[in-house]
Amino acid sequence: MRAPLGWKQLWFKPVRLAVALLGIAFAVLLIMMQLGFREALFESAVRFHERFDYDIALFSPDSVFIVRPETFSIRRVYQALGNADIASATPVYIFPAVWKNPWTSGRRSLNAVGFDPSVSVLKTPGFDDVRGLLTKRDVIIFDENSRPEFGDVSAHFNDNASLLTEVNSRKVTVVGLFEMGTSFGIDGTIMTSIDNWLRLFPSRNRNDINLGLLKVKPGADPESVAKELGAYLPKDVLVMTKEQFIQRETNYWNRATPIGYVFAFGAIMGLFVGAIIVYQILFADVTEHLSEYATLRAIGYKNSFIAGIVLQQAAILGMLGFIPGVFASWFLYGQAAAATSLPLYVTVERASFVFVLTLSMCAISALLAVRKVASIDPAEVF
Repeated sequence: MRAPLGWKQLWFKPVRLAVALLGIAFAVLLIMMQLGFREALFESAVRFHERFDYDIALFSPDSVFIVRPETFSIRRVYQALGNADIASATPVYIFPAVWKNPWTSGRRSLNAVGFDPSVSVLKTPGFDDVRGLLTKRDVIIFDENSRPEFGDVSAHFNDNASLLTEVNSRKVTVVGLFEMGTSFGIDGTIMTSIDNWLRLFPSRNRNDINLGLLKVKPGADPESVAKELGAYLPKDVLVMTKEQFIQRETNYWNRATPIGYVFAFGAIMGLFVGAIIVYQILFADVTEHLSEYATLRAIGYKNSFIAGIVLQQAAILGMLGFIPGVFASWFLYGQAAAATSLPLYVTVERASFVFVLTLSMCAISALLAVRKVASIDPAEVF
């Protein structure tokens, strides 16, 4: 089996080939990292939306996102119970609190959630094992996947079964751990009973809540019930299905903040960088072999044949450059995930999408580079 002509031409200049592959690998790495951070942003931002146990959410229309939500009256939860298809309704209190590191005395903001411990409001590892402990006064449970700046709470708790610290300058005891994780807006999370939460926020009114979680009866359609509640309840509260609640949060981070735009723009820039590198390599190769291409033209070969050679080179560059780029991004994903606790990992869908982008990028560059061959006159070359 003979080696393709395109590969022979690339291999004829091994240094140039190595530089081209490094350039493409860098472009793939840049695109993968930007897309990875963008997906990590969206995935981490909706952790609570996905893991709360509910079918319909009540949320203030004045709330921008879940980290610092506005309040609405708890009466809306009770009014929702008037619908025959609602099985249960649970009020939830959410607001940032100030955590005191027990070892360094440093203070840092984290997410504080108040709920009824008798209700399993959250589907996440460890939560149901410890929520029953929150019936005591001034106790909390701590997210062991919080950022390390809060202290090594998990290791200390596992050795001593409790930890005394301060939240909002009030002494509290950590009596349990659960797993949630960080996001671009949440560095850590504590959860406690409603009574304990109100002690941490003495200025807050019990009747002003931040989130209502509704579950429908078996057989009821959440979307239909949500529409009924939306038409019935006052306009000071949003009524959303779980999917709509998740989409609202995603839209905020994607459209209302510059973060989603920055990551998307970074991926596009990576695509342009790779295209320029491939174009320069292929244009230089076409220029060097211009007389050979002119000879092919003179003896009857069509432009499509020559374009096929250059496209072949582009495909080889794209495939060979993609492999080290993906492996490099896999390594950096792991490092970044360990440092930030964000959900960064290589997915088949993302890798396939970037592979198609890489081949398309190389193909476009090849078509631009081969234009010079299409316009040459063999007589002028010789």
